[in-house]
This record gives sequence, structure tokens and C-alpha cells, in this order.
Amino acid sequence: MGRILAVDHGTVRIGLALSDEMQLIASPWMTLQNGPKVVEELARKIREKQIEKVVVGAPLLLSGAKGTAMERVERFAELLGKALEHEIPVELVDERLSSVTAEKALKREGHVIDAKEGVVDQLAATVILQDYLNSSRGPDGYLLPDDADDMPWMHDEPRRKKK
Repeated sequence: MGRILAVDHGTVRIGLALSDEMQLIASPWMTLQNGPKVVEELARKIREKQIEKVVVGAPLLLSGAKGTAMERVERFAELLGKALEHEIPVELVDERLSSVTAEKALKREGHVIDAKEGVVDQLAATVILQDYLNSSRGPDGYLLPDDADDMPWMHDEPRRKKK
């Protein structure tokens, strides 16, 4: 298995997140400034990291309808696919509320949000990717094995700290 890249495409910044090679865990990677050469720069980074698949967050409206942001992202995904010569799949995935989830997580941890840092963009990409990875495993990916309640360490007496 190879790594999967998630893209949170914004008009100013593009947040990126990478999976591990087993495609279990998503981690923030970097933020790119959006501009005329960003597609070529991203395609180069994708090749360098030997990415197997790219998932781009699709900014659907809460109703599920497409808005103007969706048109922009579809065009970006199309250009990225062409830059990768269609050798690496580029897939659009629902990203509704990923930025809101990222901002809430940062605030909960007491982080002062500075949009220029691009941390929210990276975390939004991480949310998109982790949701994608979880859904790719299907319902069995969320379940514990049948003997999950038979964990010996759960029956031990708690250890007390020495004073």
C-alpha cells in the first residue's frame, strides 16, 4: 500500500495531509500558498512522496448541492489530474464542515488561530483524509474483535503510586 494525500483547497491556501503507508492514520503535512504554479508544485511533491491516490475535499453546500466553490475545486482537481498525467487517481470527497471541525479542535486545545499559519488548512485536510480512510475500511473497520472484552490488563488491580 502507498500513501494517500488529502487536499483542502482554498482560494488563498491549500492544506495537505498524508496517510501512513498502511492507510490507517492521517497526519497534517504542509500548507501551500495558492497561485498560478501551485498545481505543478503539488504534482511534483506528489511524485516525490510516491503518493498512490489524491483525495480533494469537495465543498458541497450543507444541502448537498454544488456551489461556486465546488466549481473551483472541480477545476483544480481536473488540472491536477492532467498534471499527474492521470497516472495517480484524483478523487473528490465530501468535506462539509472539515474546517469547522479543525477550528473547534484547535480552540478546544487553547490554540490561538492565525490564518496565516495554515494550521487550520492542514487540519481540515487531515479531517478529510481520516474520514476517507475510515469509510474506506467499511463497517468492520470500526468494530472490535469478539474477544475484545477479554483483555487481561483490565482485570488487574490498579497500581498505587509510592509516596
